[in-house]
Amino acid sequence: MSEHTRVLIIGSGPAGLTAAIYAARAQLLPIVIEGEPSSTSDQPGGQLMLTTDVENYPGFPEAITGPELMMKMREQAARFGADLRVEKVHKLDTTVRPFRAWLAGDVEPSVTADAVILATGARSLMLNVPGEERYLSHGLSTCATCDGFFFRGQDIAVVGGGDSALEEALFLTRFASSVTLIHRRDSLRASKIMQERAFAHEKIRFEWNTQVTEVIGADKVMGLKVRDTLSDEERVLLVTGVFVAIGHVPNTTLVTGQVDLHDNGYVRTGMGSFTNIDGLFAAGDVQDHVYRQAVTSAGSGCIAAIDAERWLEAQGI
Repeated sequence: MSEHTRVLIIGSGPAGLTAAIYAARAQLLPIVIEGEPSSTSDQPGGQLMLTTDVENYPGFPEAITGPELMMKMREQAARFGADLRVEKVHKLDTTVRPFRAWLAGDVEPSVTADAVILATGARSLMLNVPGEERYLSHGLSTCATCDGFFFRGQDIAVVGGGDSALEEALFLTRFASSVTLIHRRDSLRASKIMQERAFAHEKIRFEWNTQVTEVIGADKVMGLKVRDTLSDEERVLLVTGVFVAIGHVPNTTLVTGQVDLHDNGYVRTGMGSFTNIDGLFAAGDVQDHVYRQAVTSAGSGCIAAIDAERWLEAQGI
């Protein structure tokens, strides 16, 4: 038999847990489906679980690790009565009222909900080369805004050829001695204005027709093995940091075909966190393809919880 809740929150990154805190304080007794530890796309705590020091989250002047920050958020949500479950939603049906969600292995709907807050986040596209997973957060990053400060005075690399890669490279010149942009083609996909800025910057150099084949190091990144895509010649590029900037993919599998998405796959929200489906709200990186910061995700989680609370009140639920 299905269990019913007024608010179901799917995801437990900064957006999901902040929504849980606000929804619980509003006495909505939310159920939070956190994700599965074995999943790379929706693990409990989100992408911050793969981050070492977080220095730009307000309130922590001495920095805090990503996992520690998420644990504090989780404890705060639990303190106010949020029902937190380390499980995964495998199916969500928003075509009926109340909404229906299926958890792992269940044939019948596990949970029904009057309102759902989708906070499933996004995942960075990775290179899928040896050493990448080992050195993630140990010299390898997917967020220049988050981690650039740690690479002051170092020679680092950015992998990619789009606007995001050039934005990362330009941002990193504030800290690094040099930034090498690695691209497997001989021209960039980025907009002309971004290309002009990058080409004009004295700290940025380019490795054309170059593909990363391995991340190497000891306790942290010490270099990249690269291959010339034209000659197949291999060599080592000596850098002490690498930023992978080949794109992000929002985790929207649960709502694909049900909710309006942008052309890039992110959930389309109107005012606040409202989607095109009444009672379905979206928060965090699943709908934000611009900022992608822990603090902005937390803010959008707050917005979603308030939107859901007011919507339930207006519906008389």
